[in-house]
Amino acid sequence: MTAQFDRIALIGIGLIGSSLAHDIKRLGLAKEVVIATRSADTLKRAEELQLGDCYTTSSAEAVKDADLIIVSVPVGASESVAKEIASSLKPGAIVTDVGSTKASVIAQMAPHMPENVHFIPGHPLAGTEKSGPDAGFPGLFEGRWCIFTPLAGTDETALKTLRHFWETLGSKVDEMDPEHHDKVLAIVSHLPHLIAYNIVGTADDLETVTESEVIKYSASGFRDFTRLAASDPTMWRDVCLHNKDAILEMLARFSEDLAYLQRAIRWGEGDKIFDLFTRTRAVRRSIIQAGQDVDAPDFGRPHPLDKKP
Repeated sequence: MTAQFDRIALIGIGLIGSSLAHDIKRLGLAKEVVIATRSADTLKRAEELQLGDCYTTSSAEAVKDADLIIVSVPVGASESVAKEIASSLKPGAIVTDVGSTKASVIAQMAPHMPENVHFIPGHPLAGTEKSGPDAGFPGLFEGRWCIFTPLAGTDETALKTLRHFWETLGSKVDEMDPEHHDKVLAIVSHLPHLIAYNIVGTADDLETVTESEVIKYSASGFRDFTRLAASDPTMWRDVCLHNKDAILEMLARFSEDLAYLQRAIRWGEGDKIFDLFTRTRAVRRSIIQAGQDVDAPDFGRPHPLDKKP
């Protein structure tokens, strides 16, 4: 395959950044890949894994002469990265990110982007609970959605170029308004993670059930909650702080629905409980029909759509 870019700079080399590195190398999408991360130890590990061609702790150094820059850092660090790389960006370069919140990332990065570069915020809806350069693997983005939230006046050629890049990785690309993206992700991603963190925290706090019992008798449902609750604390702390309004709105809705279920259980209203469970079962079928999961039994199974290294 012909290289799509002469030089790609990957700022941040966690799960997403390292998976990108694997795929860029596997598919020959760049003549040169430069990797930047602030941690010398993480950078050394990335070099040991041969994820790129050049390695640096300076983001400004990494983006020099790069045609595509992908920022893969916790969303709270977006502005500091934007400030650091702004004066070193090549005219005509495409700058994108992979953050799970978009309005906040745009507010942090857009003011610092030079007018002669193309800033296209993005979010690949892919990942696992693992983090760090060892967590990445080829094919993470296959069959997954990547959402762009382009700013008004974004260059169509640059947009098409970035779309082609993600489609080559196997992603399906869509575009959304950033505020709408944040509301959608609050319900499909952020709220489930918060619920998982809270349920596992509740189990950990119980005085009448020992930790050994929680682990020993962990049923399939709780086991899957622990997988979500094992996600990177720094990343999810930043998501909470940087998508605050949408998350609080969804938490309020969830609390109201939980109170409804609580009342139904208290008063023995089996018809209401049955109706709710019937509706939610239909949602599960729709997800399978949309190709976002497979109809296989057992929670905690190895997921066929999530390739492992």
